[in-house]
Order: sequence, then structure tokens, then C-alpha cells
Amino acid sequence: MENEANENHFTSAAQRQARLLGHLRSEMFADAQALKDALGVSIATVRRDLTELEARGLLKRMHGGAAIINQATRDHVVSVREEINAAEKARIGAAAAEMIVDGDAVIIDSGTTSLQAAKHLAGRASLTFITNGTDTLAQLVAGGQRDVHLIGGRYIEINRSLGGPMAVDAIRRFSVDKVILSVAAVDLKRGVIATTGLDISAVQAAMIEIAQTVIVVADNSKFDRSALSVIAPLSAIDHIVTDENTRPLTASLSSELQAKFIFV
Repeated sequence: MENEANENHFTSAAQRQARLLGHLRSEMFADAQALKDALGVSIATVRRDLTELEARGLLKRMHGGAAIINQATRDHVVSVREEINAAEKARIGAAAAEMIVDGDAVIIDSGTTSLQAAKHLAGRASLTFITNGTDTLAQLVAGGQRDVHLIGGRYIEINRSLGGPMAVDAIRRFSVDKVILSVAAVDLKRGVIATTGLDISAVQAAMIEIAQTVIVVADNSKFDRSALSVIAPLSAIDHIVTDENTRPLTASLSSELQAKFIFV
């Protein structure tokens, strides 16, 4: 009865749904119980609103809750991103690792999907690694890798990376065979990959500049939004490794772009 009384505080369903979307924008992700508590409504009302808002393309339901779909100006914290499509990220990372051959010099960024590739590559002693990610560094060292170069720069907590102008300058001192990149968004409409901030995008753009082969790793959740800061056009990417749920989104792309996709 209390929840029903609280629901009457909203003058309309539209007002309630606007409040729900506002909560998601501030939190990036929330489960249904958290939304119920934040709005003071019943769980049935929350679920009904989530279903309607997803049908309108305003959010995406996942793992018992929902995430906002819009222009991404900031990303989930690492602990949340690790849980989103974790099985898909594991498969994508493994597939990307298979594209690395003995003797390669590889730069791996700080993303959670890139980290999955690092797990598979860490034990390969013939490889040389460069990274700006503290989690990636820890994974490589824990796996026995000793030939690792850590890029310096300003620490960025949101993805536990080192970025900014110092990092860009350091990256440009290298030349590598392959780069494995995680991104905040693969914007098929605009034909670009993008991320949430300039400090991150400048570093990833520099990584692309120094690599002979560019491999983007991205699960299906990265294809339903854009992001604030463009890294590079899709034409600069050699391979995009993603999960099967992304395949329908690529049907209308040119044959040249479709050839870049690897589905796992």
C-alpha cells in the first residue's frame, strides 16, 4: 500500500519514467530493486516501465536491471563493466588472442574486454607487450610475462589507465605489429569508434597510429550508443571482434565494412 501511495506522487507515467531515466543517467546501471527504492514504486511498476522504455530505445535491460542508451559522456566503473556481458567478453578476448602470432609486439589498452585477451596472451614468452592499463599490466605479470612496457601519464580511475599528453608522447616512441583496443562505442551510423573522454581517445588514437594491424574488441552493448570523443573512423580498423548478438546490426553495412567483423 505504501508503494501505491508513493506512486501517486507522480502526476503521470511520463513523469515517473523521466525520473527513472534520470536515475539511470546518474548511475549508468541500476537493478530493478534499486530503481524501486529510488522511485518509491512497486517492482511491477518498475518492470513495466523498463519494458516500455526499452521498446522506445531509451534503455537496455540486462542482468536484472537496465543501462541507459544515449550519447555516452562517461562509462561504467570497471567493477560494473566487468559484469556486463562477461561471457561474451571472455569469448571475444580469446578470439582476439588467437590473432597474435609468435614474435609480435602488441599494445593492449585498459578495457575489460582487452583484459580478457591479455589473460590468454600472458604466458607466451615470445611476445612483447606495451600497455597503459594497470589491470592489464597486473594480468600480464601474473601470467608470467616479463617483457612489458608500461606507458606513463595521468591516472584515469574510470578505466584504471594512464592517459593524457604524456601517455600520447610515450606511445609514439613505439612501433608495434598489433593493437587490441576496447572502446566505449562502435557507432555504425557515424562510422567511427568513440570513447567517453579526450584523455582516453587521444591515447587510443596514438595506439592506432603506431600499429600495423588494429583489432577492436567490443561486445554487443557497445553498438547501441555513441560516445563523446571520436577515436578513429571505422576505415582505420582492420578487425572488429564481437559476439553473435551484434551480427543483425551489421546487415546493412557495406561489404567492405562487413568484412572487418569477426563474430564469436
